[in-house]
Amino acid sequence: MPCLDISTNVNLDGVDVDSFFKEATTAVANIIGKPEKYVMIVLKGSANIHFGGNKEAAAFAEVVSMGGINSEVKKQLISSIGSIMEANFSIPRTRFFLKVFDTTLAKKLSKI
Repeated sequence: MPCLDISTNVNLDGVDVDSFFKEATTAVANIIGKPEKYVMIVLKGSANIHFGGNKEAAAFAEVVSMGGINSEVKKQLISSIGSIMEANFSIPRTRFFLKVFDTTLAKKLSKI
């Protein structure tokens, strides 16, 4: 069950975010290989984010998934979600940071 949690300093008041949610849900589901009905998207606007020493449009996002993550999937997520953010909220891909975490890897690597 993947979750994409995004914070941006862009003010989203009055912005139609429906197409963003649909695009992001489809992208995450297809890339990770999970059904759309299990994908959660969280979007928070007007966050206090400074990137590169300024307040220009930027975003931080995190994808957490129970399996389905490898290096190729990470690359595809970064590219796809970055493009969706740029198209919907005019956040340049160079001002977007995505952290990807697979919860099953921690279990595999644990000595407990």
